[in-house]
Amino acid sequence: MQERVIVGIDVGTTKICVLVGELDRDGKLNIVGVGTCPSQGLRRGVVVNIEETVTSIAAALDRAERLSGKKIVTAYVGIAGSHIESDNSKGFVAISPSHRDIVQNDISRAIEVARAVAIPANREVIHVIPRGYVVDGQEGIKNPIGMSGFRLEVETHIITGAVSSIHNLIKCVHKAHIEIEDLVLEPLASSEAVLEDGETDLGVALVDIGGGTTDIAIFTDGAIWQSVVLPIGGNLITSDIAIGLRLSPGVAEELKITYGHCDPSTIDDDDMIDLSQFMPDCNDLVPRRLLAEIIQARVEELFSMVHEEIKKSGYDGLLPAGVVITGGTAELPGILEVAGRTLDLPARIGTPLGLHGLADSICRPAYSTAVGLLIWGLRHSSFLIEEEEPEEEGPMDFVSRFGRWLRAFIP
Repeated sequence: MQERVIVGIDVGTTKICVLVGELDRDGKLNIVGVGTCPSQGLRRGVVVNIEETVTSIAAALDRAERLSGKKIVTAYVGIAGSHIESDNSKGFVAISPSHRDIVQNDISRAIEVARAVAIPANREVIHVIPRGYVVDGQEGIKNPIGMSGFRLEVETHIITGAVSSIHNLIKCVHKAHIEIEDLVLEPLASSEAVLEDGETDLGVALVDIGGGTTDIAIFTDGAIWQSVVLPIGGNLITSDIAIGLRLSPGVAEELKITYGHCDPSTIDDDDMIDLSQFMPDCNDLVPRRLLAEIIQARVEELFSMVHEEIKKSGYDGLLPAGVVITGGTAELPGILEVAGRTLDLPARIGTPLGLHGLADSICRPAYSTAVGLLIWGLRHSSFLIEEEEPEEEGPMDFVSRFGRWLRAFIP
């Protein structure tokens, strides 16, 4: 039996996170390895220094391999950055008159028609995600296979990225001696880990606030409607603290993590922070309320930008499930109240759901993308298909399996 191991690599602006998951006989995903390393060589989710990025990825991989005892050779890799764009497109095809029953080939043809949108030469398609189907005018169909009809329509969500940014990320992962199973948009991955059943049907906005970017994904009717990446994240909060309090970025980051809060009204005026714990030669005191005021201003600005994107989607006031906030910056105390007030929506913090194994150490918003990559891989991995129907293998199954085998030998 093929070893059922799945690996996810979250290549973030602040940290690189590698998770190793193993599927047990009961179908549960056990986390058997975790490797994190401070990220170098990325700015706002985009590679700006290949060698530094490769070194960071390799260090995180080494830690995950040591903890799990597994040799990592393939992985699902997250991608984000302000270069990401998305659009919705429709595709129409006629059903073959020989059978009139819709088969997988009809769906594939419709998706290809929807995919054939004009995009600039410097952009590349990352995902084409079917949102829903229409058969002979009947809407709201999630799976049309086996249905009878004359005309099939599919509505898709197409996500593209800058060719240079995509290829630089791929190059970094390959230089770390890892074969990429799939590139996955990070808010899509995070949604797999933190959204509960029914939220995507009702209508929900996922806001993943990382170090360099804020990823937004809006879901309605059980499928993604809009995705966007904003070039603002936790690092800008740190930068504001460093400038406002005249501190180094490293000390500002520690101050944010240890004493940060998004609501100054909850902090007493005489609550002071002794900077000597971060800088031994410094005896200055900083009002914690002032720190909170700096953080609040940037967080309110961030959620104002998120609100604008929700308005652009046309779903302002039409998201009954509200907003789910995740990512490392979501761990700031008081951020939930700021989000609810600014967006005028019910809000909750999204943490990874249904984990086993080393789950306690990663059951935090900062690990949502990495966990989501494992779940994405679990749903798309080839070994599940091969184990379900080992007795029969069609021509396309052989081609797919041969392609994976061939990739292992081609640098």
